[in-house]
Amino acid sequence: MLRYFKLTSRTAGGEILRLHPLFLLAALAASLVPALSPAQENAHSKANVESSARDGVLKLLPADSITEHGLTIGGRKIAYTATAGTLDLFGQDGAQTGAIFYTAYVAKDSGPDRPLTFAFNGGPGAASAFLHLGLVGPKVLDFGPQSRDGAHAKLVDNPQSWLDFTDLVLIDPIGTGWSRTVKADDASNYYNVNSDAQSIAKAIALYVAHANRSNSPKYLLGESYGGFRAAKVASALQESQGIIVAGAVMLSPLLEGQLMFNADEFPFGAALELPSLAAAELDRHNAFDEGKQREAEAFALGNYLTTLAGPPPTGADAAAFYGRIAKLTGIPEDIVSRNRGFLGNSFVKHSDAGSGAVTSPYDAAFATPDPYPESDYDRGDDAILDGFVRAYGGAFADYARNDLGFKTEMTYSLLDSDISRRWEWGGGRGGGSRLQASATDDVRQLLASNTALHLLIAHGYSDLVTPYGVSRYVVDHLPPSLARGRVGLKLYRGGHMFYTNADQRTAFTADAKAFYATRPAAPPAD
Repeated sequence: MLRYFKLTSRTAGGEILRLHPLFLLAALAASLVPALSPAQENAHSKANVESSARDGVLKLLPADSITEHGLTIGGRKIAYTATAGTLDLFGQDGAQTGAIFYTAYVAKDSGPDRPLTFAFNGGPGAASAFLHLGLVGPKVLDFGPQSRDGAHAKLVDNPQSWLDFTDLVLIDPIGTGWSRTVKADDASNYYNVNSDAQSIAKAIALYVAHANRSNSPKYLLGESYGGFRAAKVASALQESQGIIVAGAVMLSPLLEGQLMFNADEFPFGAALELPSLAAAELDRHNAFDEGKQREAEAFALGNYLTTLAGPPPTGADAAAFYGRIAKLTGIPEDIVSRNRGFLGNSFVKHSDAGSGAVTSPYDAAFATPDPYPESDYDRGDDAILDGFVRAYGGAFADYARNDLGFKTEMTYSLLDSDISRRWEWGGGRGGGSRLQASATDDVRQLLASNTALHLLIAHGYSDLVTPYGVSRYVVDHLPPSLARGRVGLKLYRGGHMFYTNADQRTAFTADAKAFYATRPAAPPAD
C-alpha cells in the first residue's frame, strides 16, 4: 500500500526533478547491484541452498515447499501446483546476500500460451499478501458482511481467483514478507526506485527461465506504489532482461506524485481530488449515482478549479461557492471557507460533521469513532491500513504454514512503515521526494516501443490516497496513437482496496478476465 502521510514533502529547492527512465536504467546497470539466483525446487530449477548453509536470519527460511491443490470456479475444477519458496541473491563475490520469498500457482494441463502474471503490492514496504488473499489467490480473507471485521476474518476458497485465466507468481520485495538480506544494513540497497525495479525484474527473468515459461504471455499486476513499480519493472524487463510484457494491470496506482501530494496547496491537485470526496459523501448516504458523480467531476475541473486559481471570492459569490463544496463533500461550510476551498486533510475530521467519527483516506466513505475528539487534528492510526486489513499478515502466515507447507519461525512482515520513510525517490541517487515520482514517461515509452502492450488501470471512487482523477488526467493526455484501444480505466465503488468488498472484487475480476481474453483490445475508459 502507498503509505498516506499527513504532511507533504518537497525537494530542498522545491523543484520537481524528472530523469529519463532509460538514463536511470543505464546508470543502474553500471552500479553494483546484487544479482539474483533462482531457488525454485521443481523440475525446471535448482534446489534451494540448505537452510544450514545460509547465514544470519536466512537460516530461518526452509526449503521450497511444493503442494497440489484444486479449486472450483464457475463450476470448473482447476487443479494447480503451489510453490512457496525463495529466490537466492548473491553478491559479486559469490556469497549469498539475501533471499526473496515468492508464491507461485500454476494450473495443470494448461497450454503453453497460458498467461503468467507477476504480482506485487506497494508501500513502499508492503508484502503481496494484500493482493494474494484479497484478490487473486485461490484463497480470500472474508471480512464479514460489512467487509470490515478483521477480528473474525476467515480464509475461504476464492471463487474470483485469477487462476481462472492466468498462472500467478506473487513476489515480496526485500524487507517485506519473508524476504530478507543476510546483513540487515544491506536491505537499504534495495530501498530506492531503480534498484527495486531492477531486482524484481531480475527475479521475474530467472523464474521465467527456470520454469520454462519464455513462451507464455507475461503480465504484471501492481497495487498502489506497486502500480508505479509495474511501469518501472516493465521498462527494466524490456531494457535489461529482454522480456517484453503483454500487459499490465495497475490497481489504485501512483502515477504522478506532483498531482497527488499537493492538493492542499495547488488548485489543479485539489480539483483532481474533489470528485473522490464527492463520491465518498454520496456513498455515506447510500446515494451514489454516476450522473451526480459526473456533475461533481465537471464542477471540479470547471468552476472549482478556476475559482481556486483566482482571487478568493467574496460576498454572495463566496457563500454560493463554499456552500456548493460543503454540500458535495459533507465538510462544514465554515471549514471550507476558512481553507478557501482547499480541503486538504480536513475531510478526515469533518466529512461527517457532528458524528464524532473520523474517515480514512484509503476510503473516505469509511468512518470510525474518533479516538481523539478533543483534538482539531487527526492523531490516530488509520482505521483501514492500521485496522482490519492487518489481518492479512497473520492469515497469510498461517496459510503458508498449514496449507502451503512453508514453515518458518520468521515473522511475516505485511507492512513496514520504516521502508517507506527510508525510501529514496531520487532513482537510487539518494534522497528525493515522492513529489518527483512519475510513471507517465515510462507508460508512454512502453506503449510506443511495445505495440502489443495493453494497460488496465483500476481505481475506487472514494480513494483519497491515489485519487482516480489523477489517473484519468494521465490517460486522457496520452497521445491517441498510443492509448486508443490499448489503455483502459475502470472505476469501482469503494476506496484504495475496494476489492475487500465481495461485489466489487467480482466486478473487477470480470473486467480483468475480459482484459486478458481480449488481446489485443482493452476495456474502454469510463
